Amino acid sequence: MKRIAISTDGDIVSAHFGRCPSFTIFDTENGRILKKEIVSNPGHHPGAIPQFMHQNGVDCIIAGGMGMRAAGFFQDFGIQTIVGMSGKINDVIDQFVQGKLRDGESLCRPGSGKGYGLDKTECDHGNEKKLLKKSGGFEG
Repeated sequence: MKRIAISTDGDIVSAHFGRCPSFTIFDTENGRILKKEIVSNPGHHPGAIPQFMHQNGVDCIIAGGMGMRAAGFFQDFGIQTIVGMSGKINDVIDQFVQGKLRDGESLCRPGSGKGYGLDKTECDHGNEKKLLKKSGGFEG
């Protein structure tokens, strides 16, 4: 069994994992979804979300974007990261369980968070819902 977490904003993949309102966690096995739950974001502090995911047995996190430092924290816990995703949560998890989801380029750029000399509350990628509408759904 694998536990997959997706950064979530409503029913779409949030472009920035650290600032998403929640995470949708799926238990998957043999190409099937066994369980789905939504958990609140525990807070955007260095290392907090990777620690939270590790404590909850997550094997992989999927997001629109993620900084290098956060990706390193996930790697330290042995959690795979897949970034560059957008679209509906259910479409993305279906692609994952079919083995068709591939890592892409992060939708967030350096300078989008603390530690880059300019503290921001949002990334420069814009509104995820506008991205979804413009793209017509899942892009992967």
